[in-house]
Amino acid sequence: MLERQQLKDRTRVTFVLPEGAPEGPVSVVGDFNQWDPSAHPLTPRGDGTRAVTVALPARGSHSFRYLAAGDYWFDDEQADGHDGANGRLHT
Repeated sequence: MLERQQLKDRTRVTFVLPEGAPEGPVSVVGDFNQWDPSAHPLTPRGDGTRAVTVALPARGSHSFRYLAAGDYWFDDEQADGHDGANGRLHT
């Protein structure tokens, strides 16, 4: 799930996954962090979900995916679109 908050010249995007889906550590990776899995790991929240928030330039478009343990790549069903294997996010 994607949560968005518009700021003056940025969009704060929170990437959220349900509890335990999938098991183990998960990161969001994309062109906004040079596809670096250590840049934005999701952390547990009080409601059992896991999330990470990234501030991105407003009025942009970004490719992203999730990377879980065991080199398991997957998409967000709420992505704004896809460009091949990657989800697209419009800010």
